[in-house]
Amino acid sequence: MTTPYDWSRGEIAVVGLGRSGTSATMLLRRLGAKVYASDAGNGAAVSAQRETLQSLCAEVELGGHDLARIARASLVVVSPGVPPGAPPLVSARAAGVVVISEVELALAVLPGLRYIAVTGTNGKTTVTALIAHLLRSVGVEAESAGNIGTPLSELALRRTLPAWVALELSSFQLHDTPSIAPRVGVLTNLAPDHLDRYESVDAYYADKALLFRHATDASQWIVNADDAAVMAMVRDVPGTTFRFSASGRLCDAFLGGKGKRHLIVHDEMLMTREELPLLGAHNVGNALASVLAVLTADPAHESLDDLARLAAGLRSFRAPAHRLEPVVEQHGVLWIDDSKATNVASAKVAIESMTRPTILLLGGRHKGEPYTALLDGIAAHCRIVLAFGEAAPIIESDLAGRAAVQRIEGTFADVMRRAHELARPGDAVLLAPACSSYDMFANYEERGRAFAAAAKGDG
Repeated sequence: MTTPYDWSRGEIAVVGLGRSGTSATMLLRRLGAKVYASDAGNGAAVSAQRETLQSLCAEVELGGHDLARIARASLVVVSPGVPPGAPPLVSARAAGVVVISEVELALAVLPGLRYIAVTGTNGKTTVTALIAHLLRSVGVEAESAGNIGTPLSELALRRTLPAWVALELSSFQLHDTPSIAPRVGVLTNLAPDHLDRYESVDAYYADKALLFRHATDASQWIVNADDAAVMAMVRDVPGTTFRFSASGRLCDAFLGGKGKRHLIVHDEMLMTREELPLLGAHNVGNALASVLAVLTADPAHESLDDLARLAAGLRSFRAPAHRLEPVVEQHGVLWIDDSKATNVASAKVAIESMTRPTILLLGGRHKGEPYTALLDGIAAHCRIVLAFGEAAPIIESDLAGRAAVQRIEGTFADVMRRAHELARPGDAVLLAPACSSYDMFANYEERGRAFAAAAKGDG
């Protein structure tokens, strides 16, 4: 197997031992590489991997990194949760060591992989899951991988591969995936995010633009016609561009027809908006983008029979957990988990999706964005905002005098207790934090589970 990397030259360092780092270490050992794997944490999740990796003769360090050893490595493979400015990566780059993502490692050993790459600030997980689901609905073996949860290296460890992979890519992953060259690429939208880790919005967008780094005239792109920043980014990108619009713009896939209530793709009416089992106008765009991606990957599916199967696939799809997920309705109150709304843009979308008077749970670890961008949506949809976590003082300051805000001190259980006290029949309680979870939780999933348990009265 020919790759740009020499797995046998010296020791390879794997930084971060979540699911991605563990899979990368296992793949490297299969390739015969000598591996040093490390993680800053030493909790139960990473500790559980130590024995497995050590049985493969990988050296594992938890609770920190040997920066000098990493600086001597022949190559560094980084997990997606490790930001570009983390000390191990800074040390490696200062020493001239090449740093690649876990995705880059997998692509290097899977040169014939057929994949649809999906990125964007919001919606990429839903679109990735939808693409895989829709491909299966027309009889194509497909899986989702990447930032969605299943590392691509995990697929590379299998004996057989699916016909297609829907691959979600974060900006951090794109930064360190120099060989990215998808058969089809999807850009869902662009909005400020990760400003706690990037020096500017432009720097963040520059990493998103790396999706197009190897664009050719044969490339095929699915882009959001409603997003001016997206359209500016792709203006001079080589290849064929297919556009989708949830606002009714006439393009390759759009919400149109009588009363703008029909999803139309390549001039064919696919289904009505009411048939789509996903909350929020943004999910209309996600659905249109996903159908376009499937049809672009293989135009043979444009037959009327396959279009009917795609429509049926949309009807049967359920949103990934923690993404505008209705948790429970009791005593006339609907509790909605959008814990994945970890930035202001995604929280704004969630808020504007509400059709009931809403109690908004906003807070966590601040990511550098102002919360003032939420004011119009809050004014239109929210009775009150409960601000919590490390970001609570900033939220309170940004919204002061222009929205009803209560700052909740204490634990997340205290936040949920107050939400129960305030909720009235006909209300919705929405967790759309616009912040990371790391002040109170290990990840957004844990935060979402805590919300669901407390909403149901289980915690």
